[in-house]
Amino acid sequence: MNTQEIVTSDSMPEAHDSEEFVSGIKVEKSVSVNRPIGEVYSFWRDFENLPKIMSHIKKVEVTNSRLSHWTIHAPARTTVEWDAEIVEERENELITWRSLEGSEVANAGNVRFVEAANGTGTEVHLSMQYDPPGGWLGKFATWLFGEVPEEAIEKDLQQFKQLMESVNYKDTKELPISA
Repeated sequence: MNTQEIVTSDSMPEAHDSEEFVSGIKVEKSVSVNRPIGEVYSFWRDFENLPKIMSHIKKVEVTNSRLSHWTIHAPARTTVEWDAEIVEERENELITWRSLEGSEVANAGNVRFVEAANGTGTEVHLSMQYDPPGGWLGKFATWLFGEVPEEAIEKDLQQFKQLMESVNYKDTKELPISA
């Protein structure tokens, strides 16, 4: 992708309007990573890396520069899948996404990358909202099985920080998927 290119939703397929997600579960978490913003952004932007740091993600298949197919682990040893699109992107700064119409899990969010105040790293701010499968019953099942979204995302971001700070960025392609 050209570094000047900004992706917007003007020419994209029909997707969920973010207003639909007001009743869903909202999670906002941040982490500071002691790595240059370009490396942090590049790792995250390669969505196929995300199962290496996020325990609930089983697989991400990138369809093209804006579309991807996600498979996540769900309660009771099941999986849930959806297609997502990038609706706005600014290299080394922002990725905003939402699920496509007909997805099993309606979701939307963004991840922002900001140079740390001391200039030696990157602040990563993740904000997402989703409606679990099964509506309120799904929310209850999530609670029943001990799945607290805020805690899971916090743990995943800490794993991301540890990974990015402990290995050469280019070596992360060889790492196994998170269990």
